[in-house]
Amino acid sequence: MTATVHDVAILSDFRYPGGTSASIAAEVRAQARAGLTTVLAHVRSPHLKRNRPFHPLLTELIRDSSAHLAAEGEEITARLLVVRQPRIFTEDLRSVPRIRAGRAVMVLNQAPGDAGDPARYYDFAEVRKRVEGCFGAGIEWAPISPQVRAEVLRSEPGAVLTATDWHEIIDGSEWWTDRPGPVGTVPVIGRHGRPDPVKWPRTVRELLAAYPDTPDVRVSILGGGELAVAKLGRTPANWEIIEFGARQPAEFLRGIDFFVYFHDPDLIEAFGRTVMEAMAAGVPVVIGDHFRPLFGDAALYTTPEGVLPLIRGLYADRARYRAVALRAREFVESRFGYRSHLARLAERGVRPGAPPPAALAPPPPPPPRSVLLVSDNGAGLGHLSRLMAIGRRLPEDTPVVVATQSHGALVAHREGFLTEYIPSRGVLGLPRDDWAELLRSRLEHLIELHRPAVVAVDSVPHDGIVAAARAHREITWVWVRRPMWRRDTGAEWIERRAAFDHVLEPGEFAAAADEGPTVADRAGVREVGPITYLDAADLVTPEAARQALGIGPDGPAALLQLGAGNINDISSPVARIARRLRDAGFRVVLAESAIATGPMPPVDGAHVVKLYPISRYLRGFDLVVSASGYNSFHELITFGIPAVFVPNRETVLDDQVSRARFAAAAGAALIVEDPDGPDLDRVLARAVRADVREALSRRCAEVAPPGGAADAAGWLAALIERPECAR
Repeated sequence: MTATVHDVAILSDFRYPGGTSASIAAEVRAQARAGLTTVLAHVRSPHLKRNRPFHPLLTELIRDSSAHLAAEGEEITARLLVVRQPRIFTEDLRSVPRIRAGRAVMVLNQAPGDAGDPARYYDFAEVRKRVEGCFGAGIEWAPISPQVRAEVLRSEPGAVLTATDWHEIIDGSEWWTDRPGPVGTVPVIGRHGRPDPVKWPRTVRELLAAYPDTPDVRVSILGGGELAVAKLGRTPANWEIIEFGARQPAEFLRGIDFFVYFHDPDLIEAFGRTVMEAMAAGVPVVIGDHFRPLFGDAALYTTPEGVLPLIRGLYADRARYRAVALRAREFVESRFGYRSHLARLAERGVRPGAPPPAALAPPPPPPPRSVLLVSDNGAGLGHLSRLMAIGRRLPEDTPVVVATQSHGALVAHREGFLTEYIPSRGVLGLPRDDWAELLRSRLEHLIELHRPAVVAVDSVPHDGIVAAARAHREITWVWVRRPMWRRDTGAEWIERRAAFDHVLEPGEFAAAADEGPTVADRAGVREVGPITYLDAADLVTPEAARQALGIGPDGPAALLQLGAGNINDISSPVARIARRLRDAGFRVVLAESAIATGPMPPVDGAHVVKLYPISRYLRGFDLVVSASGYNSFHELITFGIPAVFVPNRETVLDDQVSRARFAAAAGAALIVEDPDGPDLDRVLARAVRADVREALSRRCAEVAPPGGAADAAGWLAALIERPECAR
């Protein structure tokens, strides 16, 4: 079924009691008479606190099918969207109407402030941000009058506004009454409008000058008269007070001779619809000179003190009185008639019988602000932990999504991240090309689902990742590339750097010993300090750590995190290390992988823990024997934990041997290069000595570089705010 394409959609709060609703009603009538269709989208304005009904003019137009009122949540399609009343957007909308429109106009029918406070009613920049977030940056900003234009530019000098004002309109034939002269036996001064204190002169002197308390003049007030009476403290004998809404304005205007309107000097009157209505009705208008840019020679201009002499002179000269009325009527018809409205609609492609626009695209959603973190399918948690280290330090209002190819998805979920799982090639048993296509497809689905501004990848750039990056150049792609690769490895991955907009390189304590291919490829790379999941302040006290680990407070404790080996196999290096430490009086704790799919078998003489991150509890240990992978290595050096590194020589890219050698040479750790050789006993014999461990801790404090996770997060967040920096 083809959706109905309306000519004009009008979005506003249709409960406004005054000019806003009257103006909308006039435009709906003009559109209906021209054969154009109108749909009304109602949203509640935050500053209309009281429950109110729709304005009766709009209720009548809905009832006679001049306009269709959209149901909440209804999808609306229109050639033109017209949004009225900026104060609706002083707060976020509770729900944004689903509107697809070829073009959109925001009608500024109220100034941001007044003479005393240029932002009393709304902050233009804040409103613009919300409106463009809902309806796209292409929306036009149309002031309703020269006064509003001037106030907007005073508030926001760089605001881009339409060349011409989106002025009020009126059908003069509905208001005009041909009169040869005044209708009263004495001059009848009148005014009408919604009750508002600022719509009256500020002082009693000006109030009585504009609306005299004298027997040779009558004053008739429709709406707000009680405010003037309260200011005076009495009701003048020659005043007639009529409640707002008790009489139709057209009927009221037929009973007065002069429309006199003066208000508080601080008020910036947006347009003066009641002034236009009086002119259309054939009533001479007496107003302040600040209205001249809008009404030109069609009105009579004076001060409150000049009102009485002016009306007495005009009342006595019937020919001049009629000439003033006719001139005003002609002005209103030519300047503010329905034809002027149809002309501005036609300029925006809306005219009777016009075909729908070639493409009615939905207004763009708010700019993407989320970050998608994609980790590799390594056997451990290294890639994922680095990304989560960055993710947990991003601004709180930045949505973060973690997509991991490892079983670490459960870990990320437990750490509070929105997590997506991408099965690895090994899990699925797929040929390389098939898995590349699956990875590309999965990434593109996640991009469509989460709309990230930035995708950060801690992985080698597999074919599927490169294909997704090339297909989505609207997104900023960042390669989080750990340094310290083994010599003469990974050149094929380095060549794929061009698929990314940026490379972020975590710092390396052993950088001076790095002989891998990333060293020669650092031009344009963003380098930060070493990235660890936690900062030193996140570690718990030794007492709290031991309690969480389930080990007693007495005696030294050692942690083993070597990633391989069976402690029950007496020939394995892990078993030998555990035995030597137990013999030296240490309580041995074995860190089970947080992503292990099943429990470890019982371990002779060792306490097994499965906690993530284990680094939170490092202060509960007197010694750690660890592989020298990037994350564990930098946690131990950064937090000053005495360590013996046993490098894993079987890694494909990571140069754990050079990293551990550098730490040993710097005096910050000990190293066992061959756990099957004689060095193991010699090194462990030193490591169990308290003085050696104290010296290692002191040296770490001297040489450990500052962490880089917060810097990495700040830099990534800046890419969200300034996407142009990505190219």
